[in-house]
Amino acid sequence: MTELVYSIASNVIDKIGTHAFQEICSAGGISEDMKKLELTMSIIQAVLLDAEEKQVKNRGLTVWLGQLKDVFHEATDVLDEFECEALRRQVVKTYGNTSNQVLDSISYSSFNPLGFSYKMSHKIKGIRESLEELAKNRALFNLEERSEDHNIVHREREMTHSFVPDSDVIGRVDDKQNIIDLLMLPGNNSNVSVIFIVGIGGLGKTTLAQWVYNDERIATNFDSRIWVCVSEDFCVLKLAKEILKSAGGEISENMSMDLVQASLRSTLKEKRFFIVLDDVWNEDRNKWIGLKKLLIGRQGSKILVTTRGQKVASNMAPGPIHGLKGLPDEDCLSLLIRCAFNEGEHEQYPKLVEIGKQVVEKCKGVPLAVKTLGSLLYSKTEVRDWISIRENEIWKLEQKENDILPALRLSYNKLPSYLKQCFAYCSLYPKDFRYFNVDLILCWMANGLLKKSNNGTEELEDIGEQYLKELLSRSFFQEVQGEGHIVWSFKMHDLLHDLSLYVAQNDYCLIEDTNNTNKFEKARHVSILDHKLGVDATITFLHKLSNNMQTINFSFYAWGKSIDINESLVETCISRFKHLRLLNLENSTLETLSSSISTLKHLRYLNLSKNKKIKKLPDSICDLQNLEILILFGCKDLEELPRDIRKMVSLKNFSITTKQTHLPANGIGCMSSLRNLSFYNCHKLECFNEGIQRLTALRFLSFNACESLISLPQGMKHLIALESLAILRCEKLNLMEWDDYPTSLQSLYIWGLPQLVSFPQGLKGSADTLQFLSIFSCENLGVLPEWLPDLSSLRTLQIMYCRKLSSLPEGMDCLTALRELKISGCPELRRDYEREVGKDWGKMVKFSFD
Repeated sequence: MTELVYSIASNVIDKIGTHAFQEICSAGGISEDMKKLELTMSIIQAVLLDAEEKQVKNRGLTVWLGQLKDVFHEATDVLDEFECEALRRQVVKTYGNTSNQVLDSISYSSFNPLGFSYKMSHKIKGIRESLEELAKNRALFNLEERSEDHNIVHREREMTHSFVPDSDVIGRVDDKQNIIDLLMLPGNNSNVSVIFIVGIGGLGKTTLAQWVYNDERIATNFDSRIWVCVSEDFCVLKLAKEILKSAGGEISENMSMDLVQASLRSTLKEKRFFIVLDDVWNEDRNKWIGLKKLLIGRQGSKILVTTRGQKVASNMAPGPIHGLKGLPDEDCLSLLIRCAFNEGEHEQYPKLVEIGKQVVEKCKGVPLAVKTLGSLLYSKTEVRDWISIRENEIWKLEQKENDILPALRLSYNKLPSYLKQCFAYCSLYPKDFRYFNVDLILCWMANGLLKKSNNGTEELEDIGEQYLKELLSRSFFQEVQGEGHIVWSFKMHDLLHDLSLYVAQNDYCLIEDTNNTNKFEKARHVSILDHKLGVDATITFLHKLSNNMQTINFSFYAWGKSIDINESLVETCISRFKHLRLLNLENSTLETLSSSISTLKHLRYLNLSKNKKIKKLPDSICDLQNLEILILFGCKDLEELPRDIRKMVSLKNFSITTKQTHLPANGIGCMSSLRNLSFYNCHKLECFNEGIQRLTALRFLSFNACESLISLPQGMKHLIALESLAILRCEKLNLMEWDDYPTSLQSLYIWGLPQLVSFPQGLKGSADTLQFLSIFSCENLGVLPEWLPDLSSLRTLQIMYCRKLSSLPEGMDCLTALRELKISGCPELRRDYEREVGKDWGKMVKFSFD
């Protein structure tokens, strides 16, 4: 199977169409070539959605799509070369020749810009000719043109019905009771209440709804029960007819909407009805409102909706959401036994049942996955057959139309193309990995997976956050921690991880065992987690990979596994993979980084974090004008930053650990593209020789464990875009001697500052914008500012382990936007505000104290 071709084509066409890229092409005299290429790509793109769906039954289509994908990737590399060259010329114009200037009369010589255009024109022509040849073949497959907005997804499940025998349901007793309790509650001011069951595909939402529907208590409490399978087509007229028919009304094929609504109102108006809308995908609120206007019955009428998406629920109506969790392993085993054996037969095969306990573990509580594996094991009594199922990934096993992988794939098919690649990228991480929003967004950024809208005003980081929340709302992520904070984390269900492996195969490859994979030959993104490999074996393996590699992850330190990364291994990467966008060398043992790193002109992300041996970076690293993310977090022996660091004109995210006492002038303060800047464990850093007033795009600034820091940099009041400031564990820093504070902060973290006895007046400048304030372990802080109640936008206030703090300022009840107040480890403060007994408890009664 070949996926993601449409998404890749969209990215290329979008890039060609940008104003900035059009200017590059005009300057190089190759606009006509680009227009022809764009036209050819658009013609092919029109049939790609149809091709990706039909390839399931057509091997030739899979081959054709694979050939297209290769050409689209080549086009991406060529377009990136234009951007690299434009940046290089910009730096040469501003600062003079780069330290690694190559006088190549054909390509990169600033003395011969026409040579570059000639070379690129030749490459574009080759790509266009390849695409035109492939475009001719599309007629062989009878493909239909389809736009993404009107993409009709192939229906992969049958229409549901309302009946399920009690004996068919295993577990879910508590879930059923919770739903029935909600249905039995008296109605609110609205005559119809809505309740939602939300969970991933295959979790048993429909079965639970069927079980509730057939319960005697429901039958006696409601005058009319109606079951409608909605699925993908949320057509108000069609659904109204289905409801009318189920409610006993008369319908005809040609009834108008006006006749249907009149008949439906008449049929329902005297009844307390219970309607189940099963398998809802619609996120268009207007369609829901159009339907709900027709559903007017007696007080206490209820609608139960099953859906895979939180967004569906939030868009449809306010109402309780029952998040359906997985079945316990004990119930899963009972279900497996029922599917794999005839009644009572399992007692003859205790060894198979023991293996079955391990088989259900991989199902992670999803009944449809258990049924899928159980059906594969039915009538098989050989131990080797059961072990084979236990050892294989679900996505590698044969699947029938209504099995778990097709059910989950339906969720994937419903994703817009820009989210499909982002989801596939998650396959590069191990199962049970805890993702962090910031880390994943930066990786998406580096690989060009984040798309700006037509007006182009959003920051890519914000777009990435939107993508994450959209995937979360569609139940692709779970176990969210810290949502609403700057940094939050989440996991992916194992079965959805299997789905990501399935759709990403050939492009993205997670290699946990180099002796047990054959899918990496054409991969462009790999994570190599076989930590048993030695350096020589790893280098040998690298030579098996495609030269067109874009992502190489050698380590996930948080996962607790890494392979040995030394200079020769890195040199192999640099010499072989000239199109790298992301190189993760986290937790390596490098003592030096090769100066040839500058030849990776496409590189956007370089992670050297937690490298405890490296002392110096080559000056040539500053020639990476395309680099957007540089992570030097935890490089505790790094003596200094490169002298020409200001030449890294694209750098947006910079995390620094250095042994310097002062940062050089004309360095970081000149990097006007910076969005996020973090100093961590810079133990000797005392102050800044220059201000940072030119960093007007900076949004996040952090000083963490800089124990010698005595002052913040000058010019912070000019940081008009700064939203978040974190000052943590800086023992010598006295904020009271500073009045140069930003005036539009949204989040402020003040942790571990023993010099802080009261708040500086300058922070009042953010009174209208500050939404989150966290004060932690400031042992000498004795008073909070009297202007604290003036923080009109404050939503969260955390005060923890400030033992000398004895009171809150007067007027705290004026914080009308406050939604969370957390006070912990403040014994003096707690006494006055302790529940029911503290003298000031009544002032803050709506908040809880830990």
